Amino acid sequence: MIGKGLGLSGIMLGMACSAAALAQPANYTALGLLERGEWELAEHGHPGKARRVCLGDPAQLLQPRHPGRQCKRFVLENSARRVAITYDCGQAGQGRTTLRVETGRLVQIDSQGVAAGAPFAMTIEGRRVGVCKAAP
Repeated sequence: MIGKGLGLSGIMLGMACSAAALAQPANYTALGLLERGEWELAEHGHPGKARRVCLGDPAQLLQPRHPGRQCKRFVLENSARRVAITYDCGQAGQGRTTLRVETGRLVQIDSQGVAAGAPFAMTIEGRRVGVCKAAP
């Protein structure tokens, strides 16, 4: 019995250490392919409601329902063309996002989770449309 308890404790400690390592800031390989500039984000099923963002840090695309929030991110996949994360924004909610880079100017984003106490699920196509416009 004692050996089993110690083994489980070791496994739990290993899992906690792994989770802590994943929560550290990550260098998302696929996001390095994306061109900076103005991007249009069009949610599938909502024609005419595209929004535009000036993309400086491509990691902002990983939290489409929690933009600008400092959330803890946990990396699920970090490959040459795909990034998958889960993230936790405390009281504001959490989510899971997969981003696939088709070209440096085109991405597909799938995200689901909870925001403001309500569930969400969205699929977004992001396209670079030009340079960022200067503020008036």
